[in-house]
Amino acid sequence: MSASHAARPPFDAHDPLGLDDLLGPEDRAVRDTVRTWARDRVLPHVAGWYERGELPVIRELARELGAIGALGMPLTGYGCAGASAVQYGLACLELEAADSGIRSMVSVQGSLAMYALHRYGSEEQREQWLPRMAAGEVIGCFGLTEPDHGSDPASMRTRAKRDGSDWVLDGRKMWITNGSVAGVAVVWAQTEEGVRGFAVPTDTPGFSAPEIHHKWSLRASVTSELVLDGVRLPADALLPGATGLGAPLSCLNHARYGIVWGAMGAARSCFETALDYAKEREQFGRPIAGFQLTQAKLADMAVELHKGILLAHHLGQRMDAGTLRPEQVSFGKLNNVREAIEICRTARTILGANGISLEYPVMRHATNLESVLTYEGTVEMHQLVLGKALTGLDAFRG
Repeated sequence: MSASHAARPPFDAHDPLGLDDLLGPEDRAVRDTVRTWARDRVLPHVAGWYERGELPVIRELARELGAIGALGMPLTGYGCAGASAVQYGLACLELEAADSGIRSMVSVQGSLAMYALHRYGSEEQREQWLPRMAAGEVIGCFGLTEPDHGSDPASMRTRAKRDGSDWVLDGRKMWITNGSVAGVAVVWAQTEEGVRGFAVPTDTPGFSAPEIHHKWSLRASVTSELVLDGVRLPADALLPGATGLGAPLSCLNHARYGIVWGAMGAARSCFETALDYAKEREQFGRPIAGFQLTQAKLADMAVELHKGILLAHHLGQRMDAGTLRPEQVSFGKLNNVREAIEICRTARTILGANGISLEYPVMRHATNLESVLTYEGTVEMHQLVLGKALTGLDAFRG
């Protein structure tokens, strides 16, 4: 036997491409820390939270996530961890392997609210909000989407008007993660100067955030409407570095990157559940994992899962190198969420009737991913982003 063959590691059904070899010791430490936290603090309870449509311990979880450095991970200073993009992605994967709602909470906190303040806020705003947000002491939300304007935020109706040195905001935002538990809302509004962002303390008179109920997806997540009725803010609430729609879209691009990883976490949970189930479930006198059709399903699921993780890792390396383009993030989000949903649906067929039970995570992940598929850019929007990049022709308003 040659030396190269003697050193060849055994095949790992949970890492068939050997992707762990791409990770350094610090990467693995971040991944393992978040995985352990999710296993201990989320997995024992999340089926019940989902069934009841609540996340009653969100403030508690936020403080714990702050303690392990998971909030605003890639940001530097102000109590943030300064982690690499790959490390942040690994954290998103582990969080979403537990539940998409938990990853959404972290994404909105770090990649939307904190990122907006860090990149576009004044030094005073950063000092006021970011250390407490990094610690999980203050929860943030991000108000861009409106009841009638989702994919077309340029048509938003929320307005901010000057009144002396103050700003007065009026409007509504919809489908806002963390809204009713947030201490600060980053709200985007039309002004005479174009779209501008504001850091809005949620105890400001005229601000309210009624929670949205009757959801059948992301049930273990706080989702709200934001109502701004004559909300008066001082001049220093304006984010000075943000003018135009490009600012909120850059925040969304940062959050979409986390989704590229996170969707693979949900897919991994479903794949591993289906693999374990198939080896234990017997029909016709033997485990169903021994049947050709089941093996074909498992093989296809493994191929798409690990291709998706490899794609996410590649995009993370590009982000760390400063070369990642928005079109490449659209590529990742479009592919990975679409494939994750298909993996979940295939896993459900392997589990049969048990696949719809909350005793297993499969249906919970599948329904959650229906929201992940459309938020922060629908399938159609990402197809058109790529279509424009490929052809040079803009079909958004065609």
